[in-house]
Amino acid sequence: MAFTVLINGQPRVLDCEPDMPLLWGLRDLLGLTGTKYSCGKGLCGACTVHLDGAAVRSCSVPVSEVKGAITTIEGIAGPVAERVLAAWDAHQVAQCGYCQPGQVMAAIALIAAGPVDDAALEATMNGNLCRCATYMRIRAAVRDAAQTFAQTVSA
Repeated sequence: MAFTVLINGQPRVLDCEPDMPLLWGLRDLLGLTGTKYSCGKGLCGACTVHLDGAAVRSCSVPVSEVKGAITTIEGIAGPVAERVLAAWDAHQVAQCGYCQPGQVMAAIALIAAGPVDDAALEATMNGNLCRCATYMRIRAAVRDAAQTFAQTVSA
């Protein structure tokens, strides 16, 4: 079957079985390999993308159930994404980098949703695993990005 899905602002056709996970449609059919495969069960966060701005695990979403705009790590843009990427660099978050697309996507969705307190940060980011255990740098970068974004919004 053919499914037309809005991905990174462009309508894209995924010719696949209805139950194919979005992750495989993105990676195998469209060549968008920034979204990573890790556990395949929605437990690690490596495959996180945005569905209408909300962070979702693409390994757990069948292509046939996508009813909104998908943004992958390749398609992020805007002031929140800019703040997150700048904070990632400033805090030297990445080591191996494998989890980083999912971490960044989760952070962008969190900050874009509204004010970020420690409880929201922990609840959101705890679901994203990091093989290199850079959790303290990840949390610091998210706090920094949230603060700088909030300052620009209130200015």
